[in-house]
Amino acid sequence: MEQRVITLFHESIEATMQTGEELAPAIARASEIMVEALLNGHKILTCGNGISAAQAQILTNCLLHRFEQERPSLPALHIGSDLVSGSAMATDGGGNDVYAKPLRAVGQEGDVLVLFTSTGSDSNLLQTISAAHERHIRVIALTGGDGGDAASLLDHGDIELRAALPSRTRVQEVHLLTLFCLCDLIDQHLFGGFH
Repeated sequence: MEQRVITLFHESIEATMQTGEELAPAIARASEIMVEALLNGHKILTCGNGISAAQAQILTNCLLHRFEQERPSLPALHIGSDLVSGSAMATDGGGNDVYAKPLRAVGQEGDVLVLFTSTGSDSNLLQTISAAHERHIRVIALTGGDGGDAASLLDHGDIELRAALPSRTRVQEVHLLTLFCLCDLIDQHLFGGFH
């Protein structure tokens, strides 16, 4: 059992190193887009399903509350955190609008949507990308595998941060590290000198 633990750690390290080198320029660019939105008085919207929803909430918390150091709160909203509204939409319409409807209600041109998906194929997330484009909201999509249908919906102003790995677990580990990188870069740009 101990050897299995060591093997899992090694697999995670290898996946992280491989993906980090590939994604570094895109992660830096994504942080610049988020900083630009924040400096212009806009907000960061987040969403995802399952574990990806938890990661979206972690990003929102790190922006609203703090990351490594105390600093002013940044405007961020997880658009899927209202259980009552979400369950009502899922019951009435099958769940495809569970994120798209709140995004249409609170999203404004200039905001940024950060969307987490390990497969890129969930229809509710695909509809949310379309809703973001209707509102002229840029999308930063953290995807996995081959990017799924989400990758094909992104336009020239969007950024895909794809962990092109076969294991969902490794994808989600990379997504967590990626969101921490985004938070670090945002804090460095806006507040500087913490480290």
